[in-house]
Amino acid sequence: MTEKAKPGTFVGWVLYFSRLRGTVPPLPAPVCIEPVEDKGTLVILTPERFTASNPEHVALAARVHELLDRAGLLRPLQPWSAS
Repeated sequence: MTEKAKPGTFVGWVLYFSRLRGTVPPLPAPVCIEPVEDKGTLVILTPERFTASNPEHVALAARVHELLDRAGLLRPLQPWSAS
């Protein structure tokens, strides 16, 4: 967890981003980025089970959080407008 994280913006073991949110930037190994048809992107932080007691996992999550935040993917969700 980072000092700048706000509730609802934490990076977990597996994340999904709709393509409507934006493009997932390149992320450091061992992060796996998989397209989900034309719908979005699945991000898997590490192939082994993620644990908060593993300092490498925590550091990786902090780095990925920083990169996703810079890409604008962690901004709060906005209500859909009725159009």
